[in-house]
Amino acid sequence: MLKAYNSVINNMLSDCVMKKIFTEILQAYTSLLKVMVPAIIAVKILDMLGFTWYLGQLLAPVMQLIGLPEQMGLVWATAILTNVYTAMVVFVDVSGSMQLTVAQVSVVGVLILLSHSIPIEGAVAKMVGVRWRITFALKIGGGLCMAAMVNWLYESLDYQQQAATLLWSNAAQDLTLQQWAVEQLKLLVTIFFIISALMCLLALLRKIGVEKLMHLVLSPFLKLLNISKDASSITIVGITLGLSFGAGLLINEVKSGKISKKDVFLSVCFLSIAHSLIEDTLLVLLLGADVVAILWLRILFALVVVAFISRVMLSTKGQKPAIMN
Repeated sequence: MLKAYNSVINNMLSDCVMKKIFTEILQAYTSLLKVMVPAIIAVKILDMLGFTWYLGQLLAPVMQLIGLPEQMGLVWATAILTNVYTAMVVFVDVSGSMQLTVAQVSVVGVLILLSHSIPIEGAVAKMVGVRWRITFALKIGGGLCMAAMVNWLYESLDYQQQAATLLWSNAAQDLTLQQWAVEQLKLLVTIFFIISALMCLLALLRKIGVEKLMHLVLSPFLKLLNISKDASSITIVGITLGLSFGAGLLINEVKSGKISKKDVFLSVCFLSIAHSLIEDTLLVLLLGADVVAILWLRILFALVVVAFISRVMLSTKGQKPAIMN
């Protein structure tokens, strides 16, 4: 068995195979840069113009409808335009003088987890064929809907109404434009190495047959969502790493033509709600949220929403579903 694996690895390390993999990595990374760089710059410009603050003021009245103080509108606005880390920093700063319950922090956590990084993740989704209005509906509408459900559920059951304990703190950094540019460059370089590692790992898994095992394990779950086994690889990557880091692999798999448009659409819809289940969940737990809401209910919500979408698509079989237009 060991000799067989060594033979597979040696074959993969041949000049021809390595050149092909490296070419695929460059193609995927270049495609991703075309999406991410304009989105990152646009978000920075909007933030410098005060758009984040104005969006927070616009969202403030909505917060009261889901049992949160108006100040949490700024946290949600920050998450929408940036990422989980930045939203956490703003949350710590804004909530410093408040005494939020675990239930309230869980509601905020749901908003952060479902609605973060819309400019970048929406651009990635658009590149693989999922329109912006679908991304907005899932991440903004879905986030608000789930937050309201969690708030209602926790209040009705009088569950997790004790004071939340913040386990993480980080002073907000007022970076200069040059420092910000360096941080973004570091992020893009990191993404290149992550994409490279993922694509090499995927090639190895295909060679030794592990990918078939992954398909087998995921088949009941994917069948429930009407997603074929061909999309299992990108679904796994998205679930574990998220759309931003898994975007290169997603784009490459789609361009290969091995995955149908329906599978791409349903997979991206699911990942728009439930992705990076390990890292992002652990981060929001540090704010004092309840794991039931931010992990298990989030997965259940994603399953229900995407199962509904897949049923709508099945009901319009033979014609292009309106939801994909």
